[in-house]
Amino acid sequence: MTRDEQVTATREALLRAAERLFAEHGVHAVANRQISQAAGQGNNAAVSYHFGTKADLIQAIASRHAERIEQGRLRMIKDIENSTELRDWISAAVRPVTEHLDALGTPSWYARFIAQSTGDPALRALMSEAFMAASPSMQWLQDGLNRCLPDLPAAVHAERAAMTRHLVTHMVAERERALADGEPTARATWREAADGLVDAISALWQAPVTPAS
Repeated sequence: MTRDEQVTATREALLRAAERLFAEHGVHAVANRQISQAAGQGNNAAVSYHFGTKADLIQAIASRHAERIEQGRLRMIKDIENSTELRDWISAAVRPVTEHLDALGTPSWYARFIAQSTGDPALRALMSEAFMAASPSMQWLQDGLNRCLPDLPAAVHAERAAMTRHLVTHMVAERERALADGEPTARATWREAADGLVDAISALWQAPVTPAS
């Protein structure tokens, strides 16, 4: 291997090891030394050398997946860009994530990594930055939802967008964990899991809005 190939292979090994350990134990419970050892690196400072801080490492993991998910979402949006069907836009929010997880195979750790990271207030902004940098489609997604629900107040729109993120994040993480542990799942495939999420989230967005007192 050339020097560049060795560096690339080492970075990939560190990213995979960190993603798995963060997913299984939580970000703050894992030291850089443990990541280096899990990646088969004799140098305990390998993470710092290749990525800098732990926050930089977390962003690198998130960005790598976000770019792949973005490609799938852009393809979906191209097909539905003029649609006013709510389910089309909910599908564009959900299915690129579930399709990516399906492509990762079993076991995977990405969904649990995201759940662990976004659940930490100190890391939430980092994760949002990584996703927004890789996801210009998110604005198109929001515009599509606005066209479907033009009378929904802006504050309620933002609230339901947050609910959607939480629901997708934690439901796919729970399914990923069950698959990794060999436990039964409510839906047989990732495609069927996406169907269930689209059903529930579509109902969430169409729920009545209680008038402000």
